[in-house]
Amino acid sequence: MSTDGVNNNGELKLFEKQERIYPKRVSGRYRNLKWIAMIACLAVYYLAPFIRWDRGPNAPDQAILIDLAKGRAYWFWFEIWPQEVYILTGVLIFSAILLFFVTSLFGRVWCGYLCFQTVWTDLYVWVERIIQGDRNQRKKLREGPWTWEKIYKLIITHFLWLVIAWCTAGSFVLYFNDAPTLVRSFFEFDVNPKVLMVIAGLTFSTYLMAGFAREQVCTYMCPYARFQSAMFDKDTLIIGYDTERGEPRGKHKKGDSWDGRGHCIDCTACVQVCPTGIDIRDGLQMECIACGLCIDACDGIMDKLELPRGLIRYDTEKRLDAKKEGREEKLHILRPRTYYYAVVLAVVGSLMLYALLNRAPLQLTVLHDRNPLFVQLSDGDIRNGYNIKILNKTHEHRHYALSVDGLDGAVMTIKSAGQVEADDIYVEADTVAHYHVFIQAPVKPGKPREIAFSLKDTSDDTIYDEYESMFITRKAN
Repeated sequence: MSTDGVNNNGELKLFEKQERIYPKRVSGRYRNLKWIAMIACLAVYYLAPFIRWDRGPNAPDQAILIDLAKGRAYWFWFEIWPQEVYILTGVLIFSAILLFFVTSLFGRVWCGYLCFQTVWTDLYVWVERIIQGDRNQRKKLREGPWTWEKIYKLIITHFLWLVIAWCTAGSFVLYFNDAPTLVRSFFEFDVNPKVLMVIAGLTFSTYLMAGFAREQVCTYMCPYARFQSAMFDKDTLIIGYDTERGEPRGKHKKGDSWDGRGHCIDCTACVQVCPTGIDIRDGLQMECIACGLCIDACDGIMDKLELPRGLIRYDTEKRLDAKKEGREEKLHILRPRTYYYAVVLAVVGSLMLYALLNRAPLQLTVLHDRNPLFVQLSDGDIRNGYNIKILNKTHEHRHYALSVDGLDGAVMTIKSAGQVEADDIYVEADTVAHYHVFIQAPVKPGKPREIAFSLKDTSDDTIYDEYESMFITRKAN
């Protein structure tokens, strides 16, 4: 397509076809760091559901589990109920601020090393390279005619991709079920159809994202690439090209002098290894995920040319600009922006820790009946009805005593299928009990009375909760 957006036939073209990227294999410290990060992330993801954690006889023993049926989330020694959604909110806020903090210091290192899209794309490219060869072989195979070699290599590649995608999807559902039990059910061909549907959908999405979309997810789908600049400043570490040292670039033959020319020999090695296909020599770009592979590629060329490494390197914009002006600039890791993030992290982290360490093992909720608001009995007493909800967050069966304060002569009656007394309410471990309670008192019609329900553990006085409510004695005007 021509630069003015019109092709050779005179037709207006608004979009150019996306060219497939074939990242070349490269060795170096950042590639090794990516291997370590990928292996660690995959190991945690695939193995974490099988870690056991003893919580007692009435609780699941899976260390990390999201129990949708009971509405619980377990993470080692922490347990989150639906009523504690504020804890989940705090975790998300803390994670977002932590990401901003790390980004302000080291740029997009999350994208380059730990993001799930990067990790699985790296794994898929590794499989593709083993079966089809390195960059030139893969490109030649894809663009060449259909031969038996092309067919069987593509079949093996896509089969292995689907196996990885299926394992990825299967591991994901293990976080929502007891892992050993679900794995056993696969071998016994006794898996819930809903689970199979989820696995099928996640298998397809993993296969699509890591096998085909790849860098387009980072460029067009991920919002982080769009707003990352708001977290950058001139002291943020980025991958930069040293233009003062590298320009003017050009081909170089062994034995030629370096006088009057830069150290960049325009070999495009940095472009060939880039997983997003950009040329870092054009400056920092939105597509850059700071993986450092271009640094490894360039350092390898510098070693062959017996030149110093670092033509492409992790550096800050301020230091690169200072070098253009012929002066040195120190690396400023700690600065006002990072202090602000650190303070916010400390505050949010402290609040989250306090909330987790001071979780109440018992929670009482009272809801007054809406219709009718009250009933006047034949003896003149007034009766109100309440829906009581008792959350036993412990992993032991408990007995509780319910009482009401602020109303003289009050009599409490619990409506239940069985015999339930107010001073002995049984609630099983890790469950929510619902009761309909009637409060009857010899009071005259008048203003609503403020009352307070108290719930105490009969075997442990330290476990209790209170809930304030109203006792209605007449209709509102």
